[in-house]
Amino acid sequence: MKRKGNIYEKITDLNNIETAIYRASKGKGNRKSVEKILDSPTYYAMQVQQALINKTYVPNKYVEMKIRDGANKKERIIYKPRFYPDQVIHWALMLQLEPIIMKGMYEFCCASIKGRGIMRGMRHIKKILVQDRKHTKYCLKLDVKKFYPSIDKQILKNKFRRVLKDKDTLNLIDLIIDSSESGIPIGNFTSQWFANFYLQDLDHFIKEQLKVKYYVRYMDDMVLFSNNKKELRKIKIEIDNFLSKEKLTIKENWQLFKTESRPLDFLGYRFYRGYTTLRRSNFLRIKRRAKKMAKKDHITYHDAAAMLSYSGWLKHCDSYNYQQKYIKPYVNYKLCKEVIRNESKKGRKHNKTWQL
Repeated sequence: MKRKGNIYEKITDLNNIETAIYRASKGKGNRKSVEKILDSPTYYAMQVQQALINKTYVPNKYVEMKIRDGANKKERIIYKPRFYPDQVIHWALMLQLEPIIMKGMYEFCCASIKGRGIMRGMRHIKKILVQDRKHTKYCLKLDVKKFYPSIDKQILKNKFRRVLKDKDTLNLIDLIIDSSESGIPIGNFTSQWFANFYLQDLDHFIKEQLKVKYYVRYMDDMVLFSNNKKELRKIKIEIDNFLSKEKLTIKENWQLFKTESRPLDFLGYRFYRGYTTLRRSNFLRIKRRAKKMAKKDHITYHDAAAMLSYSGWLKHCDSYNYQQKYIKPYVNYKLCKEVIRNESKKGRKHNKTWQL
């Protein structure tokens, strides 16, 4: 791939930074600190522009937050950057960097990518399990151990230097990479892109050198299919060897199984041949959210966004009876959509360039 230059000028363009302000503010418009920025977006965009041009920007210390995530309620530490100027600068960078990263992105890398996401991977797996039983007889499921904290900063920087030659942009990327003690911080908008980018070489290795016919990756979670169990064992060893050079390791709980004998639990779904259900923990999460919303006197933006997202999950699996019993009595989807529309209008009110 030819290395790209002359990007920093686009990053520091005033219109790009103003757009970054509105993209970063989505869902946060009611916060006083964010409202203050939205009331004078051009002024604050100019301040960011000067900090970037004069190279005076220094990332602020992250706010650490503990959350419990997943079916097992595993505790995770999220590192939250300040909205201004840090999140704005992250967005300004990614608005220009995203198209470059996407050029090398594997088609079934599905995490944190607009227009792809869980549904793209889910539809592909449903399709191949039904249409190609032979080459989906066995499944290898694995994920990377402590992925975000284990990402090697220097390897990541070197990967960016293979696709970029703009020194100012590379220095800004380095500044963001070095803003955390180890790896890259969970919670940064840039981190999800940097993490996907870090594994691009693995994607190409699996598809182009190992010649795996069916492979789906959701961040560091991967599934590979084959008609040969021994072949998948060999592939697993090859992946181990490749990742060791990237300073990463596969978790010990990797699985290799026959798809006829048990469902594949992946992307929040349970995949059987011929039908798909939502993972039980996700069913319970949606049910709890619906009941909590019904008790409130108003719907928040985050409640509305969550339920509309969940409705997409439910729509793409066999869940009609579940929705009729546990969701429809408590959730008004039309009202949720209205809340989202009103939030979008707030953004458009502040700036005519809300949408690119």
